Amino acid sequence: MSGVAEAGISDELLALVERLQPLYARLGSHRLYASFESVEDVRLFMEAHVFAVWDFMSLLKTLQQGLTCVAVPWVPSKYAASRRLVNEIVLGEESDVYQGVAVSHFELYLKAMRECGADTFAMENLLRTLATGSDWETGMAQSGASRAAQEFVQSTFACLEEGKLHATAAAFTFGREDLIPDMFRGFIRDQDERLAGRLSTFRWYLDRHIEVDGEEHGPMALLMIRDLCGEDAVKWQEAGDAAETELVARLRLWDGIADAILERRTNGAARVQ
Repeated sequence: MSGVAEAGISDELLALVERLQPLYARLGSHRLYASFESVEDVRLFMEAHVFAVWDFMSLLKTLQQGLTCVAVPWVPSKYAASRRLVNEIVLGEESDVYQGVAVSHFELYLKAMRECGADTFAMENLLRTLATGSDWETGMAQSGASRAAQEFVQSTFACLEEGKLHATAAAFTFGREDLIPDMFRGFIRDQDERLAGRLSTFRWYLDRHIEVDGEEHGPMALLMIRDLCGEDAVKWQEAGDAAETELVARLRLWDGIADAILERRTNGAARVQ
Protein backbone atom coordinates (compact mmCIF):
# COMPACT_ATOMS: atom_id res chain seq x y z
CA MET A 1 0.00 0.00 0.00
CA SER A 2 1.31 3.45 -0.89
CA GLY A 3 2.04 5.90 1.89
CA VAL A 4 3.71 3.55 4.39
CA ALA A 5 7.03 5.40 4.37
CA GLU A 6 5.32 8.75 4.66
CA ALA A 7 3.28 7.56 7.61
CA GLY A 8 6.29 6.53 9.63
CA ILE A 9 6.89 2.80 9.80
CA SER A 10 6.45 0.93 13.03
CA ASP A 11 7.21 -2.77 13.14
CA GLU A 12 3.55 -3.55 13.71
CA LEU A 13 2.38 -1.37 10.84
CA LEU A 14 4.96 -2.82 8.47
CA ALA A 15 3.95 -6.36 9.46
CA LEU A 16 0.29 -5.52 8.84
CA VAL A 17 0.98 -4.07 5.40
CA GLU A 18 3.13 -7.05 4.45
CA ARG A 19 0.41 -9.43 5.65
CA LEU A 20 -2.06 -7.82 3.25
CA GLN A 21 0.19 -7.67 0.18
CA PRO A 22 -0.92 -11.05 -1.26
CA LEU A 23 -4.55 -9.92 -1.13
CA TYR A 24 -3.68 -6.61 -2.79
CA ALA A 25 -1.85 -8.54 -5.50
CA ARG A 26 -4.91 -10.74 -6.08
CA LEU A 27 -7.16 -7.69 -6.31
CA GLY A 28 -4.84 -5.88 -8.69
CA SER A 29 -4.68 -8.81 -11.08
CA HIS A 30 -8.27 -10.00 -10.66
CA ARG A 31 -9.88 -11.54 -13.75
CA LEU A 32 -12.63 -8.94 -13.50
CA TYR A 33 -10.53 -6.21 -15.07
CA ALA A 34 -9.61 -8.25 -18.12
CA SER A 35 -13.26 -9.18 -18.65
CA PHE A 36 -14.51 -5.69 -19.53
CA GLU A 37 -15.38 -5.29 -23.20
CA SER A 38 -18.33 -2.90 -23.36
CA VAL A 39 -20.40 -0.34 -21.50
CA GLU A 40 -22.85 -3.15 -20.63
CA ASP A 41 -20.07 -4.69 -18.56
CA VAL A 42 -19.48 -1.35 -16.82
CA ARG A 43 -23.18 -1.15 -15.96
CA LEU A 44 -23.09 -4.57 -14.30
CA PHE A 45 -20.03 -3.48 -12.34
CA MET A 46 -21.62 -0.26 -11.13
CA GLU A 47 -24.90 -1.91 -10.12
CA ALA A 48 -23.00 -4.05 -7.59
CA HIS A 49 -20.14 -1.71 -6.71
CA VAL A 50 -22.50 1.09 -5.68
CA PHE A 51 -23.20 -0.87 -2.48
CA ALA A 52 -19.51 -0.71 -1.58
CA VAL A 53 -19.63 3.05 -2.17
CA TRP A 54 -22.66 3.29 0.11
CA ASP A 55 -21.43 1.16 3.02
CA PHE A 56 -18.07 2.94 2.99
CA MET A 57 -19.94 5.89 4.51
CA SER A 58 -21.03 3.82 7.50
CA LEU A 59 -17.39 2.92 8.17
CA LEU A 60 -16.49 6.59 7.91
CA LYS A 61 -19.33 7.77 10.15
CA THR A 62 -18.41 5.19 12.78
CA LEU A 63 -14.88 6.58 12.79
CA GLN A 64 -16.23 10.12 13.04
CA GLN A 65 -18.32 9.15 16.06
CA GLY A 66 -15.36 7.44 17.73
CA LEU A 67 -12.55 9.86 16.95
CA THR A 68 -14.30 13.23 17.16
CA CYS A 69 -16.91 14.60 19.50
CA VAL A 70 -20.39 14.82 18.02
CA ALA A 71 -22.14 15.12 21.39
CA VAL A 72 -23.34 18.18 23.25
CA PRO A 73 -21.73 19.54 25.36
CA TRP A 74 -18.60 19.15 23.26
CA VAL A 75 -15.27 17.98 24.65
CA PRO A 76 -12.08 17.47 22.60
CA SER A 77 -11.10 13.91 21.70
CA LYS A 78 -7.57 12.72 22.39
CA TYR A 79 -6.73 11.79 18.77
CA ALA A 80 -5.92 15.20 17.29
CA ALA A 81 -4.38 14.04 13.99
CA SER A 82 -6.94 11.30 13.41
CA ARG A 83 -9.92 13.53 14.11
CA ARG A 84 -8.57 16.01 11.55
CA LEU A 85 -8.22 13.21 9.01
CA VAL A 86 -11.74 11.94 9.60
CA ASN A 87 -13.25 15.41 9.39
CA GLU A 88 -11.38 16.07 6.13
CA ILE A 89 -12.62 12.83 4.63
CA VAL A 90 -16.19 13.47 5.76
CA LEU A 91 -16.05 16.90 4.12
CA GLY A 92 -14.87 15.41 0.84
CA GLU A 93 -17.11 12.36 0.83
CA GLU A 94 -20.30 14.13 1.89
CA SER A 95 -19.74 17.56 0.37
CA ASP A 96 -17.11 17.51 -2.38
CA VAL A 97 -17.41 20.01 -5.23
CA TYR A 98 -18.12 18.70 -8.72
CA GLN A 99 -18.65 21.20 -11.53
CA GLY A 100 -19.21 23.94 -8.98
CA VAL A 101 -21.89 22.05 -7.01
CA ALA A 102 -21.57 20.48 -3.56
CA VAL A 103 -22.34 16.75 -3.72
CA SER A 104 -21.50 13.55 -1.88
CA HIS A 105 -19.45 10.97 -3.72
CA PHE A 106 -22.28 8.48 -3.25
CA GLU A 107 -24.79 10.81 -4.91
CA LEU A 108 -22.26 11.46 -7.64
CA TYR A 109 -21.93 7.72 -8.20
CA LEU A 110 -25.70 7.41 -8.65
CA LYS A 111 -25.51 10.28 -11.17
CA ALA A 112 -22.75 8.43 -13.02
CA MET A 113 -24.89 5.29 -13.10
CA ARG A 114 -27.83 7.13 -14.60
CA GLU A 115 -25.61 8.77 -17.21
CA CYS A 116 -24.44 5.44 -18.56
CA GLY A 117 -27.74 3.61 -18.23
CA ALA A 118 -26.94 1.45 -15.19
CA ASP A 119 -29.91 0.31 -13.10
CA THR A 120 -30.17 2.23 -9.80
CA PHE A 121 -33.39 0.54 -8.62
CA ALA A 122 -31.86 -1.72 -5.95
CA MET A 123 -29.91 1.08 -4.30
CA GLU A 124 -32.80 3.52 -4.46
CA ASN A 125 -35.07 0.84 -2.99
CA LEU A 126 -32.62 0.39 -0.10
CA LEU A 127 -32.61 4.13 0.57
CA ARG A 128 -36.40 4.27 0.53
CA THR A 129 -36.61 1.41 3.03
CA LEU A 130 -34.03 2.97 5.34
CA ALA A 131 -35.92 6.28 5.20
CA THR A 132 -38.91 4.56 6.81
CA GLY A 133 -36.80 3.65 9.84
CA SER A 134 -35.99 0.05 8.88
CA ASP A 135 -32.59 -1.37 9.78
CA TRP A 136 -29.91 -2.10 7.22
CA GLU A 137 -30.59 -5.85 7.22
CA THR A 138 -34.23 -5.35 6.32
CA GLY A 139 -33.29 -2.72 3.75
CA MET A 140 -30.77 -4.95 2.03
CA ALA A 141 -33.09 -7.98 2.08
CA GLN A 142 -35.88 -5.97 0.43
CA SER A 143 -33.70 -3.99 -1.95
CA GLY A 144 -33.30 -6.49 -4.75
CA ALA A 145 -29.52 -6.17 -4.50
CA SER A 146 -27.42 -9.01 -5.86
CA ARG A 147 -26.23 -11.76 -3.55
CA ALA A 148 -22.65 -10.57 -4.11
CA ALA A 149 -23.54 -7.04 -3.00
CA GLN A 150 -25.53 -8.27 -0.01
CA GLU A 151 -22.66 -10.45 1.20
CA PHE A 152 -20.24 -7.54 0.87
CA VAL A 153 -22.46 -5.24 2.94
CA GLN A 154 -22.99 -7.97 5.53
CA SER A 155 -19.21 -8.28 5.93
CA THR A 156 -18.84 -4.53 6.49
CA PHE A 157 -21.61 -4.32 9.07
CA ALA A 158 -20.33 -7.39 10.89
CA CYS A 159 -17.13 -5.43 11.45
CA LEU A 160 -19.04 -2.37 12.64
CA GLU A 161 -21.18 -4.38 15.02
CA GLU A 162 -18.11 -5.70 16.82
CA GLY A 163 -17.65 -2.15 18.10
CA LYS A 164 -13.85 -2.13 17.85
CA LEU A 165 -12.69 1.22 16.52
CA HIS A 166 -9.21 0.02 15.58
CA ALA A 167 -10.74 -2.79 13.51
CA THR A 168 -13.12 -0.37 11.79
CA ALA A 169 -10.18 1.91 11.03
CA ALA A 170 -8.28 -0.97 9.43
CA ALA A 171 -11.25 -2.07 7.32
CA PHE A 172 -11.76 1.52 6.24
CA THR A 173 -8.10 2.19 5.43
CA PHE A 174 -7.23 -0.97 3.54
CA GLY A 175 -10.50 -1.35 1.64
CA ARG A 176 -10.48 2.04 -0.06
CA GLU A 177 -10.90 2.79 -3.75
CA ASP A 178 -7.23 3.37 -4.55
CA LEU A 179 -7.01 -0.43 -4.95
CA ILE A 180 -8.70 -0.15 -8.38
CA PRO A 181 -5.88 -0.59 -10.94
CA ASP A 182 -4.90 1.73 -13.77
CA MET A 183 -6.00 -0.76 -16.43
CA PHE A 184 -9.64 -0.37 -15.39
CA ARG A 185 -9.45 3.41 -15.39
CA GLY A 186 -7.87 3.25 -18.85
CA PHE A 187 -10.75 1.14 -20.11
CA ILE A 188 -13.26 3.62 -18.65
CA ARG A 189 -11.43 6.50 -20.34
CA ASP A 190 -11.54 4.75 -23.70
CA GLN A 191 -15.23 3.89 -23.34
CA ASP A 192 -16.02 7.44 -22.26
CA GLU A 193 -14.40 8.82 -25.40
CA ARG A 194 -16.32 6.33 -27.53
CA LEU A 195 -19.60 7.23 -25.81
CA ALA A 196 -19.13 11.00 -26.06
CA GLY A 197 -18.73 11.60 -22.33
CA ARG A 198 -21.43 9.33 -20.88
CA LEU A 199 -18.85 7.98 -18.40
CA SER A 200 -17.29 11.35 -17.55
CA THR A 201 -18.78 11.50 -14.04
CA PHE A 202 -17.63 7.97 -13.32
CA ARG A 203 -14.14 8.87 -14.55
CA TRP A 204 -14.08 11.84 -12.20
CA TYR A 205 -15.16 9.66 -9.28
CA LEU A 206 -12.40 7.12 -9.92
CA ASP A 207 -9.70 9.73 -10.48
CA ARG A 208 -10.77 11.67 -7.40
CA HIS A 209 -10.44 8.63 -5.19
CA ILE A 210 -7.03 7.76 -6.57
CA GLU A 211 -5.97 11.33 -5.84
CA VAL A 212 -7.24 11.67 -2.28
CA ASP A 213 -6.88 8.05 -1.13
CA GLY A 214 -3.38 7.49 -2.44
CA GLU A 215 -1.79 10.90 -2.16
CA GLU A 216 -3.52 12.76 0.66
CA HIS A 217 -5.40 10.52 3.06
CA GLY A 218 -3.63 7.18 2.75
CA PRO A 219 -0.58 8.04 4.90
CA MET A 220 -2.74 9.76 7.50
CA ALA A 221 -5.07 6.75 7.68
CA LEU A 222 -2.11 4.52 8.45
CA LEU A 223 -1.18 6.86 11.30
CA MET A 224 -4.74 6.55 12.57
CA ILE A 225 -4.37 2.75 12.80
CA ARG A 226 -1.03 3.14 14.55
CA ASP A 227 -2.53 5.55 17.09
CA LEU A 228 -5.54 3.34 17.78
CA CYS A 229 -3.55 0.11 18.15
CA GLY A 230 -0.59 1.56 20.00
CA GLU A 231 1.53 -1.23 21.45
CA ASP A 232 -1.38 -3.58 22.01
CA ALA A 233 -0.62 -6.84 20.20
CA VAL A 234 -4.25 -7.98 20.40
CA LYS A 235 -5.46 -4.79 18.71
CA TRP A 236 -2.89 -5.17 15.94
CA GLN A 237 -4.06 -8.74 15.34
CA GLU A 238 -7.71 -7.63 15.28
CA ALA A 239 -6.88 -4.77 12.93
CA GLY A 240 -5.16 -7.19 10.58
CA ASP A 241 -8.07 -9.61 10.73
CA ALA A 242 -10.55 -6.83 9.90
CA ALA A 243 -8.47 -5.55 7.00
CA GLU A 244 -8.05 -9.07 5.64
CA THR A 245 -11.78 -9.77 5.94
CA GLU A 246 -12.56 -6.54 4.07
CA LEU A 247 -10.20 -7.41 1.22
CA VAL A 248 -11.49 -10.97 0.96
CA ALA A 249 -15.03 -9.58 0.81
CA ARG A 250 -13.93 -7.28 -2.01
CA LEU A 251 -12.44 -10.24 -3.87
CA ARG A 252 -15.75 -12.10 -3.56
CA LEU A 253 -17.63 -9.07 -4.82
CA TRP A 254 -15.29 -8.91 -7.81
CA ASP A 255 -15.84 -12.65 -8.39
CA GLY A 256 -19.61 -12.12 -8.45
CA ILE A 257 -19.36 -9.27 -10.94
CA ALA A 258 -16.93 -11.15 -13.18
CA ASP A 259 -19.23 -14.18 -13.18
CA ALA A 260 -22.19 -11.99 -14.17
CA ILE A 261 -20.23 -10.45 -17.05
CA LEU A 262 -19.31 -13.90 -18.32
CA GLU A 263 -22.89 -15.10 -17.98
CA ARG A 264 -24.23 -12.09 -19.88
CA ARG A 265 -21.76 -12.72 -22.64
CA THR A 266 -22.70 -16.40 -22.78
CA ASN A 267 -26.46 -16.13 -22.40
CA GLY A 268 -27.13 -12.65 -23.70
CA ALA A 269 -28.44 -11.17 -20.45
CA ALA A 270 -27.51 -11.35 -16.78
CA ARG A 271 -27.26 -9.47 -13.55
CA VAL A 272 -24.83 -9.89 -10.70
CA GLN A 273 -26.06 -12.74 -8.49
